Amino acid sequence: MKKRLIPLLVFCILSGALNAQPGLTLGVKAGLNFANITHASDVNGSSRTGYMLGGFIAPRKKKLFGFRSELVLSRQGYDFKSNTNTGNVNLDYLLLPQLVTINFTRFVQVQLGGQAAILLNARGDSSGTNTGSLLNYFSRFDYGLVGGIEITPLKHFFFGARMNISMNSVSTGNQSSPWYVPSVDARNNLVQAYAGWRF
Repeated sequence: MKKRLIPLLVFCILSGALNAQPGLTLGVKAGLNFANITHASDVNGSSRTGYMLGGFIAPRKKKLFGFRSELVLSRQGYDFKSNTNTGNVNLDYLLLPQLVTINFTRFVQVQLGGQAAILLNARGDSSGTNTGSLLNYFSRFDYGLVGGIEITPLKHFFFGARMNISMNSVSTGNQSSPWYVPSVDARNNLVQAYAGWRF
C-alpha cells in the first residue's frame, strides 16, 4: 500500500511547487534501466534491466541555461552466479536528481548535475528461491553524478538517455552478508532510456 502511495505523493509535491512558481512546467517520464555494479567479480555480477518512473519541475525552455529537479522511482540491481547458483538482486531506489540544463534550440537539451538516492527495498532470488529482504546488507543512501541528453521532437513529447555514476559503496560491508552481496567497494552504474510528456 505504501509503495502505491509514493507516485501520488510525488505528483502532489510537484503540483504544489508548480502552482507556487507559475514560470515552471511539470513533466512525467517512464522508461528502462540498464544497471550493473562495478568491482563485483566476487559475485560474478552482470547487468540487469529494470524500470523507472518519475516526475520533474523545470522552467520553460526559453533560455540557454536552466535547471531541473526530479523525483524518480528506479528499479536497479544485478544478476549473479557461481558454479552451482544463479539469481538476481533487485534494488529499488528513490532518486533525487538536481540538474543544470543547457538548451540547444528548443529541440535538444543537455543535462548535468548531481543525484542523491534513498534505498527503499532490497530483495534477492537465488536459484528460484526468494531470499527475503536484504536491506541490512546494502547502503540506505547513495549519491553520484548524472549526465544525459533529451530530444523534444514535438511540443510536449520528449525522449532521452542518461548515465548515473555512483560515488558511494552499494553494500555496507556487513561480515554476515550472503555471498551474493558484493564487497564494500562496489558501486552502482546505471544507464536510463526514457520517454515523457511535459505539461
